[in-house]
This record gives sequence, structure tokens and C-alpha cells, in this order.
Amino acid sequence: MDTNSVGLVKEQQFTFASAEDPMKLESGHTLGPIDIVYETYGEPNEDKSNAILILHALSGDAHVAGYHHPNDKRTGWWDVMVGPGKGFDTSKYWVICSNIIGGCKGTTGPGSINPQTGKHYCQDFPIITVGDMVEAQKKLMDHLGISKLYSLAGGSMGGFQVIEWILRFPEMTRSAICIASCARLSAQSLAFNAVGRKAITMDPGWNDGCYYGTPGPIQGLAIARMIGHITYLSDLSLDSRFGRKLQSADRFSYDFTTEFAIESYLQYQGQRFTERFDANSYLYLTKAMDYFDIARSYGSLDKAFAAVKAKCLFMSYNSDWLFTSEQSREIVQALKRNKKDVSFIEINSPYGHDAFLTEYEQPKRIIVPFLDSVGKKKI
Repeated sequence: MDTNSVGLVKEQQFTFASAEDPMKLESGHTLGPIDIVYETYGEPNEDKSNAILILHALSGDAHVAGYHHPNDKRTGWWDVMVGPGKGFDTSKYWVICSNIIGGCKGTTGPGSINPQTGKHYCQDFPIITVGDMVEAQKKLMDHLGISKLYSLAGGSMGGFQVIEWILRFPEMTRSAICIASCARLSAQSLAFNAVGRKAITMDPGWNDGCYYGTPGPIQGLAIARMIGHITYLSDLSLDSRFGRKLQSADRFSYDFTTEFAIESYLQYQGQRFTERFDANSYLYLTKAMDYFDIARSYGSLDKAFAAVKAKCLFMSYNSDWLFTSEQSREIVQALKRNKKDVSFIEINSPYGHDAFLTEYEQPKRIIVPFLDSVGKKKI
């Protein structure tokens, strides 16, 4: 076990809203009661002013670091960055991560039981937005007695939530770290999401979303993940790792079986994803990403960031073609025009969008001094 790991951790649950007093969503629909699963690492100081909220990406969850069981083979999804002496140093900070609404790792989502019917929500679950995710997280922060967050951090869709947080609750956020993200999806990203959803809904096992208790749309979800996974990697990383290598032969088979190593790899990633994720959640969360558009919501980027109080750090990767450095710069320039405290760093990496999950040495060297500087800034 990693000596710098947070060690064994337990999921916790918070419930808010009710059928009589539900949460109102941006769509106009309501939802309640709502369960939120979360984990914490490190200890709060006396006034809980050392709290850092980590916000996960599309396929993430509340388990950001450590182990649930002594014999776990895998740690939390960002264990390389969260723990004693790591980027988010749990000997200094009280780190919190919650599963988003609409997800499938304990927080209320389409696979949860609808208390009004006693059955799974399925497609009766209302459409949710990134703003709804953040409003639910705010309820959790209130429950934990946190009046001001030391920092927020998240990559990809987690970065969407970071941005939404500093816009919705400017007085509550001292600093923010947004990694490999953007203010809205490009048309190309919308297209990839649309194809992924179509793969799921065209699978005969989808059954209009009412597939619980059956195998479900396994093939459709696997294909959606294969499509998505391609966008997370760079051409350079794929070519250096797989190239045109054949999987298990030295000549072509002249049929349609899996031959190339990259084919086998994508099939493995797709199959593994179906073992841990819910197809309905994939539909709802990608739709929430599609709807995220700061300029549309606030009138313009300049108007959106006018009220921001947080000291901000934006990080991008030069090989990320899903959420490009130019998209991060667009936000940074809007913050600068508003004379906000913002820094931007583009990291050289061959690993594409997924670099923020796999690389830690460069991000740590950037994040540690940034967080230190927040403590020196007058509130």
C-alpha cells in the first residue's frame, strides 16, 4: 500500500429535499429526496476554512483517493494527486469529493428508486444540468458546515463544475483550479456525445431506458465508451503505444475479427466500462455537458466572470484536442478583461485529454505553490 495514501476510506451519505419540498431544477422539473454519496480525506481545521472540493469528470465518482478495502487492487481515480504530501496535501487540507446527481455511484440518478412509484426512475428521471450538480453540492457544503471553500478543483466536466461554482457562489470560493476544460463544448464534441448516445439507444437491450434487472444495452454502452476513449487520447500517444501492431498474429486474417492491437484495447476499455457504469447515467451526463454554455447562460463570457472573487488557475495540455488550450485561454482572457486574479499554464504532454488523470509531477509542481499562495492572500 502506498505510504502516501490516505489509506482506508468510507463512503458517506447526505440526503436533502423531499417529495413535499423538492429541489427545483433548471429545466423547471423537481427532484426529491436526493441522496448524495461523498468521501472526505484529511481533517478540517477549527473553522473548516481548509476545505477543498474536488469535482469529478463524466465517468468519475466520489472515490477520489485511497482504498475501500485492504485488498483493493485499485485506488481512487485521482490518488496520485490527493494524499499526504501530494498535490492536494491531506496533511494540510480537508479534501471532499461527492458523486454528482444523475450519476450511478450512490447519488440519486436514473438508476435510483423513484419513491413515488417504488420502481427505478429510468427515463422518468428529469434532465439535469451542470448548474443543478453544483446546487446539490452547495447543499452538501452547507450540511458539512463549510461557509467558504479554500479551493475547488476539477478537470474536464469537473472543470465545468468549477466554473459554475465560481459564478454561482463567488463569495464562497477563495480559489479555483480548472484543468483541461472549457466554457462550452465545440460542435465536434457535441457530435461525439450524440453518436455515443445513439449507440446506446439503438441497442435492443436499452428498452427505452427500462432495462434494470436485465443485461441492458451492454454493446451500445461499450461502443459509446470506445468512441469517447478515442477523444481522450492523442494521436501521438496512440501511435507510440499501438501503432499498426497486430494483436496476436504476424499476418492479416482477411476477415472481420479483431486484428489490430488498438482494436483489442478499445474493446477492452468498452467492456470494462459496462461493468462499472450505467447507460442511462451516460445519457444524462453527456446531455448535461452539451447544455453547459457560459456565454449563453450569462450573456457573454465577460459578463459571466465580472462577479468572480476566486483566485483562479487554468491548466491545459498541448496535445488535448478535445478541450484545447485555446478554449482555456478564451476563459482566461475574459477573466483578465475583468481584472481578476488568474493564471494560465499549458503543460507539454503527449497523452491528450487524459493526461490530467495520469500525470502528476508537473501538475503537482504547479498546484502546490498555487494553493500556498491562496493562504497568503488576504480574504
